[in-house]
Amino acid sequence: MSPKRTGPGTGAATLAAAAVMVLLSACASQAPADGPQVALDPDEEVSISFTFWGNDVRADLYDQAIAAFEDEYPQVDVEVLFLAPQDYWEKRQVEAAGSGLPDVVTMDLAYLRQYSQNGALLDLGPYLGTTIRTDGLDPQVLESGVVDDVTRALPLSTNSWGMFLNTTALDELGIEEFDGGTWDEYYDWMADVSAAGASAGKEIWGGVDPSTRFTNFELALRAQGKELFDDDGVPGFDEDDLRAFWERAAQAREDGAFIPQQRIEEVSPLTAFDAALTASDTTWDNSGSGFLGNLGDGYEISLVAPPLDEPDGKDLYLKASQMYSIAANSEHPAAAATLIDFLVNSPESGEIFGTNRGLPASKTALEAAELDPMSQAIVDYEESIGDRLGAAPPVPVVGYGGLHEKFRQLGEEVNYGTLTVDDAVSQFFGEMDVILNG
Repeated sequence: MSPKRTGPGTGAATLAAAAVMVLLSACASQAPADGPQVALDPDEEVSISFTFWGNDVRADLYDQAIAAFEDEYPQVDVEVLFLAPQDYWEKRQVEAAGSGLPDVVTMDLAYLRQYSQNGALLDLGPYLGTTIRTDGLDPQVLESGVVDDVTRALPLSTNSWGMFLNTTALDELGIEEFDGGTWDEYYDWMADVSAAGASAGKEIWGGVDPSTRFTNFELALRAQGKELFDDDGVPGFDEDDLRAFWERAAQAREDGAFIPQQRIEEVSPLTAFDAALTASDTTWDNSGSGFLGNLGDGYEISLVAPPLDEPDGKDLYLKASQMYSIAANSEHPAAAATLIDFLVNSPESGEIFGTNRGLPASKTALEAAELDPMSQAIVDYEESIGDRLGAAPPVPVVGYGGLHEKFRQLGEEVNYGTLTVDDAVSQFFGEMDVILNG
């Protein structure tokens, strides 16, 4: 049986964001009154829908995976719906507002709390360890799908925060790789790289100002035993914490350690690291293949742990880069759960996708995946940071994306020199108050 796929050509609905949020608020959980049917009935023919974001390459891989699933479960017919990333969530919000989400939804951590609290997603608890196998999943990764003590999503792939180094550029400059240390030591190393580049007449800097990255601030807090927000959305930091974080990079800015903001904008949409203008970048570890593709032949990169101030700090964590959820309105949750198990855990899925969706979270899928050198480097990296891995942070607050963007904008203005640290701190806390309490 061939899967039936509907692609981006089906069109994306457009509703004003405010109207969508009002409708989402009215969406209520519709779990069957007599409890969920946990096991798939082998004699009942059912049809379910599944949606994901991606491109044509990923769509072809999903066609293969769904065909393999339907061969194993011929009583289940799967309709596949996919959209480009920029259209995906607009379409999902409209569907959720009308209690019409597809049976299986590819979920992102940034939206999980919003959809969970508005009753759009089913409790996966009854299916875990039964229809959905969990023995091959790291408990910390499983925790990423929990909102208010209820599992609303199952991670299918993982990543962690790391630091990429352009080893080719460093060799040309005669600079040793950064091999661990504090944030101050990293700032000094970046200044050395920038100075070496200037002396050699090369346009290269140590890196992008790390204080423009919200995740770097999060990790600095976690190293101290704090979190950005708790489960109730209460901030775990104050103005002094943020002020100290931004001020700490002040000397490095003066020393020219960071690539100028204007130069970053000139090469956009490439990043400065993609364009070989920086020797380092802190970001999620699944960025490696993209970096190599954009840098092109002749460049080699390495992946190392980011700086750490507290010797025993548990700053890092495994983040679910993609997840699967079941719609609360699904009429066939057992079939939906069976599909999720297949796409997450089966060797067939691991062999088909490899690392296209990120590093497989399931050991059985990972073992079946064919890993290229960069993917193997990510596997090795995540094994190497075990002593720094802490529990996954609470699921992001509603509005996290807006805060993330505000932090970046303010950090860049500080880097430009058009905004003082005190003014940036004041503006960020003002924005946070509106998002959390408005």
